Amino acid sequence: MEEKLIERLESAVARLEALSAGVQSRGLPGGVGDAAPSGVDVAADPSIVAFSDLMEQYVVRFSSAAEKIGGQVLDVSNIVKEAFVVQKELLIKVKQTQKPDHAGLAEFLKPLNEVIMKATAMTEGRRSDFFNHLKAAADSLSALAWIAFTGKDCGMSMPIAHVEESWQMAEFYCNKVLVEYRNKDPNHVEWAKALRELYMPGLRDYIKSFYPLGPVWSPTGKAIAPSKAPAPGAPAPPPPPSASLFSSDSSQASSSKPLKGMPAVFQEINSRSVTGGLRKVTADMKTKNRADKTGIVNASEKESRAASPSFSKAGPPKLELQLGRKWAVENQIGKKNLVIDDCDSKQSVYIYGCKDSVLQIQGKVNNITIDKCTKMGVVFKDVVAAFEIVNCNGVEVQCQGSAPTISVDNTSGCQLYLSRDSLEASISTAKSSEINVLVPGAGPDDDWAEHSLPQQYIHVYKDGRFETTPASHSGG
Repeated sequence: MEEKLIERLESAVARLEALSAGVQSRGLPGGVGDAAPSGVDVAADPSIVAFSDLMEQYVVRFSSAAEKIGGQVLDVSNIVKEAFVVQKELLIKVKQTQKPDHAGLAEFLKPLNEVIMKATAMTEGRRSDFFNHLKAAADSLSALAWIAFTGKDCGMSMPIAHVEESWQMAEFYCNKVLVEYRNKDPNHVEWAKALRELYMPGLRDYIKSFYPLGPVWSPTGKAIAPSKAPAPGAPAPPPPPSASLFSSDSSQASSSKPLKGMPAVFQEINSRSVTGGLRKVTADMKTKNRADKTGIVNASEKESRAASPSFSKAGPPKLELQLGRKWAVENQIGKKNLVIDDCDSKQSVYIYGCKDSVLQIQGKVNNITIDKCTKMGVVFKDVVAAFEIVNCNGVEVQCQGSAPTISVDNTSGCQLYLSRDSLEASISTAKSSEINVLVPGAGPDDDWAEHSLPQQYIHVYKDGRFETTPASHSGG
């Protein structure tokens, strides 16, 4: 026992000596050394030493778990490790420089943004067998952007809240890893737990102890000079969304031409309720009199509450592009004309905590996730990877193009409208009820065909094992 204590003390001393001598020789982004202008050794600052301890305690455990798995999981884990190294260098740089302006902050964040883009790139393209690992790791890195917090008016949540919110986006995929490998491979379970503890409580508690109000810049340090041609993909913390995102101009432009077939179903979606334009859902459909149907978004229902929403519990509404890769649509209540029209196949969309709202995504994106939303309508064209619905109640989704995978988890009341190009989509459900899929008829004038996905199963013990069949029914 005493030998172990001595070894730990010697290791701590060696680490402090390396920090004071080795970090200077390595240098920092922007050509700033470790020594502050006053000659004080920044590497010995308690906050920097504490971050080194965080890395030794949590990052080392996370990396060790990844090494046991190898492959893409190890590759993305090494990027996470690299991101924390960059975060440490930025923390040192904060203590040596003055608070930058918007352009200077973009230059300051460039090293971190480049690492995050590397992780995001691994989640794009053809879906990997370890997609949940890659998404969990890549999405978690947005938590490191807490260092860009410059005040209440900067468009970001407070640092601790930002870390917690960012982890919520990654936790969905992390939990998938835990469920998939719980009884298969303990190494993957250890990896997922180590990733979670790296942020919660690791990074969160570190910020709570040293930077609850954001980074503390040096009033006498050097100024950060932006590069002559700053990269457009390395933004500072995103400003509040422009009014054009909430206007109906873009949606009107998209509906200037006559629409036919399935797109006509949602032609008037901005000026009506989510199901106001669904003329094909006629009275003769089997679900016409279901009192418990929660998939209908009625604009007239409780208009007074929608007209004066309260965000005291949910937080402020948000519709913004974060770090050039993720559209965050959060806490929108009673907004029927939300539009994202400037997107590409490398970006993802995360919709959280919205109610009685409608969002149109006018372009191909990599991934779309709806989390903890109620009576939410989403219209999208194409997704490269997957469209996911989790922890929702009463959502309506229309796919106008293609979607290889659609996942519905822990959701009550979901209407999926598929185009002809998306009929081959793989739809998976878990812990969900009232899931209806509507597909176009054989002819252009035929009614939609509604199919209810089974939520009950029959289990029969036969020949030494149980055989399971769904108790399904569909409307033709």
